Amino acid sequence: MVSVVVSGAQGRTGHRLVAALEREPDVERVTVVEATAPAADLKAAFEGHDAVVHLGAATAIGAVLDAAGSTAVKVFVYRSSATVYGAWSDNPVPLTEDVALRPNPGFSFAIEHAEAERRVAEWRDDHPGVTVAVLRTVPVVASGGESWESATLGRPSSLRRGEALPPTQFLDVDDAAAAFVHAVRQRLDGTFNLAPDGHVSGETARALASSGLTLPLPERAAALAERWAWRLGWGGAPSAAAPYLVHPWVVANDRLAATGWSPVHTNEEALVAAREGSWWRELSPKRRQELALGTVGVGTVGLTVAIVAAVRAARRRAAARV
Repeated sequence: MVSVVVSGAQGRTGHRLVAALEREPDVERVTVVEATAPAADLKAAFEGHDAVVHLGAATAIGAVLDAAGSTAVKVFVYRSSATVYGAWSDNPVPLTEDVALRPNPGFSFAIEHAEAERRVAEWRDDHPGVTVAVLRTVPVVASGGESWESATLGRPSSLRRGEALPPTQFLDVDDAAAAFVHAVRQRLDGTFNLAPDGHVSGETARALASSGLTLPLPERAAALAERWAWRLGWGGAPSAAAPYLVHPWVVANDRLAATGWSPVHTNEEALVAAREGSWWRELSPKRRQELALGTVGVGTVGLTVAIVAAVRAARRRAAARV
C-alpha cells in the first residue's frame, strides 16, 4: 500500500489527480497540502507518506524538496512544463527529452520551471534511494475552464494569419491525471514529456477552439494588438511569451508511452470537449465566411481605434503622474 501527498492541487489537474488516486486500490491515503505552507507544516504533512506529487508553482519547489528530504519519501514526481524547451524557429518537430532547454528570455514561467528542474536534479543526486520523475506537460484543457497555460500559450491567436500559426498540442485533464498516477504506481525515474499523440496545425486548433470571429492582421499589427489585449485583460499573452504564439514547441511522448502510459484522447477531442458553446460554431462554413468577410474590415478598424485610444489614455495617465 502507498500513501501519497499532493502539493499544489488547487487546479483542475490536481482535483482529478486526487480523485484518481483515491480510486487506486493500492493507495492507502491521499493528503493534499498547500505548497506555500510553512516549512514545519509541510514536513508534518509529508511524515508517513511514501510518495509526493508536486503540481504547484515552480517557485515553491525548494520548500517541497526540503520537506521531502527530511522524511521517508521514496517517490517524487514534479510537474514541469514543455515551455522549458523554449519556442524557437529552429526547434525540431517534435521535441524529445534529450533536447537542450532554451526557455525564451524574459518569460518567467518557463525560466522558473527550468530552474526548478535543475534543483530537482541536484536533489535526486543527494537522495539516491528516491525515484524522481519530471513530467513536462503541454497545455492541459478541461470542460468548463482552462489553465493559465492553455488559455494563453496554447490558445491559437485569432489575430494572426492561419499559415503563421505554429503546430500545437492539448492534453485532456483526465489523461494528465492518469499520467501522474502512472508515475507514482510505476515509480518512474527520469524526465518525460507528457502530451497526447502527435499534434495539430495551429489553423486547425483555432478552428476547433475559437469561440468567435478571427481577424487576421499583418504580423506587426497582430503583435501590437496581442500585447494591448493582454494589458487590457481581453486575452492574448504577455509580450515575453509572444514566441510561443509563432514558433513550434510541440513534444514527443514516446518515452512516457514506452513505460505503459497512453492517452485516451486526441488533441482534437480534448479541444472539442473543453470548448464552450457558441452561436458561431453552429453556423455553416459558408455563412461563417460570409460574416467574416463582411466584418473583418470593421473589426480591424475597431480594434485599431481601441488600441490607439488605450495608448493615448496610458500616456495621459503617465503625464498626470509626472
